[in-house]
Amino acid sequence: MKKGMIKVSVLYPNGEGKTFDMDYYCNKHVPMVGKLLGDSVKAATVEKGLTGGGPESPALFAAMGNLYFDSMEEFGNSFGPNADKIMADLPNFTNIEPSVQVSEVMI
Repeated sequence: MKKGMIKVSVLYPNGEGKTFDMDYYCNKHVPMVGKLLGDSVKAATVEKGLTGGGPESPALFAAMGNLYFDSMEEFGNSFGPNADKIMADLPNFTNIEPSVQVSEVMI
């Protein structure tokens, strides 16, 4: 990643009764998002939560998905028209309402 890029993080909070199908997310959802957003996505990562800071504490997030764009404009132009399709797929892999953060890469 390079300084100034835009990182869109989708965080899925962990908790009792919450479910997350990592296989579906990695093999179906993320590739679908990549196809919909096209070349505007410069990179994508998926993270699986392991612990919340200690070996005995549960992870704060079940999963995190990250997409990288060159600019806010590229993110908006690609995501906006596809948001409904992307959000409609969520029930296929989770019952968690995700939180989204858009950040600027500093290093």
